[in-house]
Amino acid sequence: MTSRRGLLIGGASLAAAALAGCLGDDDGSADEPVEPVDLTGGVECAVCGMVIEEHHGPAGQLFYGDEDPVPFDSVGEMIVYHEDRRARGDDLRAAFVTDYSRVDYRLDERDGEFYISSHAEREVFADVADLSFVVDSPVQGAMGDDHFPFSDAEEASAFADEHGGEVRSWDDLVANS
Repeated sequence: MTSRRGLLIGGASLAAAALAGCLGDDDGSADEPVEPVDLTGGVECAVCGMVIEEHHGPAGQLFYGDEDPVPFDSVGEMIVYHEDRRARGDDLRAAFVTDYSRVDYRLDERDGEFYISSHAEREVFADVADLSFVVDSPVQGAMGDDHFPFSDAEEASAFADEHGGEVRSWDDLVANS
């Protein structure tokens, strides 16, 4: 036989759990680790609308809260977009870009300009905090001048030595944009 006190405590517990479920719209997924996604198969850049895999240069993706990833065909566009979101108070959950240390990239020459190959498969992305970026290189990406990320700092330096540019961190890029 259940006591009146037991019924009241049980009922109060159920009511509290139900109320928490109704009031809480945060299911905790914004705190879970994020993994990069594949940006092939016709995925378009959030800024310019170009199909990412059809254009030269590094691809990127930003994650904010519980939102789907925001895809980019250029690290430069990704930084500008991120700075706008940061100015509006949005917190960046994760950021990934093509890691040229993970791929056999190629440089294509067209009209005297060199363009770096695009790689947008899920497994080639790396966290921006772990990368060294070659900036101010004459090598071109989807939107012209771009930032070329490498997880191996020596590879980034060798690219800059061979093709021009300087090596910077992600923090340097977003602090100076």
